[in-house]
Amino acid sequence: MRYPKFLPEKGTIGFVAPSFGCGIEPYRSAFENAQKKFKEMGYGLKLGPNCYAQEGVGISNEPKLCAEELMEAYCADDSDCLISCGGGELMCEVLSWMDFEKIKKAAPKWYMGYSDNTNMTYLLATLCDTASIYGPCAAAFGMEPWHPSLEDAMRLLRGEKNREGNYAVQGYDKWEKESLKSPENPLAPYHVTENLSIRTYLGDEECTGRDVPVTFQGRLLGGCMDCLVNLLGTRFDRTGEFIEKYKEDGIIWFLEACDLNVFAIRRAMWQMEEAGWFRYVKGFLVGRPLCFGQEMMGLDAYQAVLKVAGSKNVPVIMDVDLGHLPPMMPVIVGSMGEVSVRGNHIDITYHLC
Repeated sequence: MRYPKFLPEKGTIGFVAPSFGCGIEPYRSAFENAQKKFKEMGYGLKLGPNCYAQEGVGISNEPKLCAEELMEAYCADDSDCLISCGGGELMCEVLSWMDFEKIKKAAPKWYMGYSDNTNMTYLLATLCDTASIYGPCAAAFGMEPWHPSLEDAMRLLRGEKNREGNYAVQGYDKWEKESLKSPENPLAPYHVTENLSIRTYLGDEECTGRDVPVTFQGRLLGGCMDCLVNLLGTRFDRTGEFIEKYKEDGIIWFLEACDLNVFAIRRAMWQMEEAGWFRYVKGFLVGRPLCFGQEMMGLDAYQAVLKVAGSKNVPVIMDVDLGHLPPMMPVIVGSMGEVSVRGNHIDITYHLC
């Protein structure tokens, strides 16, 4: 696994928009405030041509132009890391114009984003053997004040270790059920009102609340399930080769969902299982889906996942801070992870090996 150099002091942050850009409110004002804050921190900025574009369908611009922006930004030496402007809907169409062999030969560079950016963070790992960060997009850094999760993301980009000398993150006390961010209030911070309530399973047996910690380790792989199942079976799907290469490490799958309802989540889990993606799984980290609390025909989000995940006889940790109901723990995709869960407390330590 290739690990990029960390963002240096007074380094340059590049911004790209292979999914949605920041052309409309509240994203435009939030992105502009994020730039102001980064400049105050001493960083240089390099904006791609599509950051404010609104020419595409579900993405900032035509797929070919988005690919050109991303390829140039990743392979050029005028930025030290890349942060995606936002998520979106059709970043998958950009892939048809990408040259991942060229990226694989280029010096590795940190790329950070989530949701639709799974199309880059996941493929950097599985196609290019290069680590990335599944974390907040650019506009989030415009909030006032920053949530600790944004501080955590920047610490990873800068390569800062904790007191124990590790690259690590922890879960947060509360999460946002309803956002206050709007065109009239673009810099609103996360509206965290709900207490973190992790549910822990060993196989399909729930062991939430036990005083004995649940611990496991493996190589971290995953992202937004909406995007993952869309990639499955395409020419960009080299997941089988990746997990075979790292089968001695085993895989920790981190998964979260955006548009999928509970039945779509269950179908996605079935599809990934039947494709062999879960062969060497050591554990699952499952974020709160955007359909949190939904139940359809007796199926809820827990059983949607556990029908497959519970059959693997590994830890399944659900409702963790990942994905579309913020805050989210930034995840180093492709790294070795050590996970420890005790009650509502979760720690993830990353080993860059």
